[in-house]
Amino acid sequence: MKTAVSIIFILALMFAGLLRADGDHRHSGALNEEKLGKVTFPVSCSPVAQAQFNQAVAMLHSFWYDEAGKMFRQVTVTDPACVMGYWGIAMSLYHQLWATPPAAAELQKGREALQQAEKRVIRTDREKAYLAAVASLYQGDEKADYGARKIAYQNAMEQVWMQNPDDREAAVFYALALISTAAPKDKTYAKQKKALGLLQKVLEREPGHPGVAHYIIHGSDYPGLAGLGLSAAQTYAKIAPAVPHALHMPSHIFIRLGQWPEAAQSNLAAYHAAKDYARKNAVNGTWDQQFHFMDYMMYAYLQTGETEKAREIVQELRGIQKAQPENTTSAYAFAAIPARYALERGEWREAAGLTVSPAAFPWNQFGWCEAITHFARGLGAARSGQTDVARNSLQRLEVLRDADRAANKDYTADQIEIQRLALAAWVAHGEGKVEEAVKFMRASADLEDATEKDNVTPGAIIPARELLGELLLELKRPGEALQAFEAALLRTPKRSNGLYRAAQAAKLIGDQAKASHYEQQYQQLRAPAQLH
Repeated sequence: MKTAVSIIFILALMFAGLLRADGDHRHSGALNEEKLGKVTFPVSCSPVAQAQFNQAVAMLHSFWYDEAGKMFRQVTVTDPACVMGYWGIAMSLYHQLWATPPAAAELQKGREALQQAEKRVIRTDREKAYLAAVASLYQGDEKADYGARKIAYQNAMEQVWMQNPDDREAAVFYALALISTAAPKDKTYAKQKKALGLLQKVLEREPGHPGVAHYIIHGSDYPGLAGLGLSAAQTYAKIAPAVPHALHMPSHIFIRLGQWPEAAQSNLAAYHAAKDYARKNAVNGTWDQQFHFMDYMMYAYLQTGETEKAREIVQELRGIQKAQPENTTSAYAFAAIPARYALERGEWREAAGLTVSPAAFPWNQFGWCEAITHFARGLGAARSGQTDVARNSLQRLEVLRDADRAANKDYTADQIEIQRLALAAWVAHGEGKVEEAVKFMRASADLEDATEKDNVTPGAIIPARELLGELLLELKRPGEALQAFEAALLRTPKRSNGLYRAAQAAKLIGDQAKASHYEQQYQQLRAPAQLH
């Protein structure tokens, strides 16, 4: 009898191993903590399921949501009684820091996973608390407010953490919840600082934890805080080298600090990893993460004058017709990449010829992203004497802003308004309305300074305060222009155009020391381009 039981046990283990090696889960056998980072999240599941669960959580912490979801589902196959596998499925369907709210189908899948958990015995109060917390993300119908769901989850995770003070995973997930609910206009960065404090304590005990490094970067992705994330930026890709997002994330900090070559290399590695992932998984179209990495890479190349590399990105983008999925990430890159390429180079007529493309993309769902094209087109037209084109773009920006206001999308409505005010300034300038132009441009810069960029973007297409400096230069007010450029460089350091224009303004007011300072920085910045 004992022999028979032993044989059955061995066969069960072999079966579990075969499942892990299945084609839909190729990563299971190939990936380990050296490639994903190390996570220890004890749950009341079988030893094999526990190992799979830890791996799935490591993927989750790096926002590798599709792969994490596959592995969490595998956990429920390996051990059907493991209720935390269903918690993981629900967590992998809700992307807290992403601009696009979950679709109705995703919400439904999350609810179904939690319903499966409810049918099983929940063995510990701690697991019950985790399940209750994630359930708060799925309460109500599909129309329930996205922000309200995240606040409810944050409050629930705070309770999990307080009730389990030794649970480091609770601290990490609570920290992420704090970062995800931080108000874009809160310049005290209170939630981010609280999150960084929690993460730092976990870092002391778990230096190879992927979520800790990842969330420190997100929590530091702000002017004035970026230096706090540099160490994490330098280590995260080494902690989770198999994850495309982990290869990209350091660039958030590199860009904040003006470390352009490092930012470009980070995204080049992520770009190749994304293409490899899409090929191996037969993604129907171009994976949205590839778009994200291309936009960040483009931004970095333009700062160092590597125009040919930037042009190659534009050419590749023009050959792409289908994004998978069609979301804010892909929409933003479709609009931002050609807009950056034209405006950063000062090619105004090229910018004036931009169109919303690809035509088959569902732009009606992404007004903020569509607005980028109209802003770039309008600014290019205004600065090349095509007033009628500029005014048409201005009107479209007003329509898109009002639509987002009506839909209670206040953040994106503000982002469109920043661009509308900037375009209105240059239209007024073209019509000789000097003070009106300066008034509009200052209002645009003030509104941009009062908010923060979304994670989907490496930065504004052109910083509004930098544009203010350009306007003041054209109006032959170099002293005011220099003040604007210096303020812009504090917020977005080592931007190529900002340095170049600051040197110009300093020369015009006779401040040779500042002129030399900015000219030297500019020349150092362009050195990579001179090597090619």
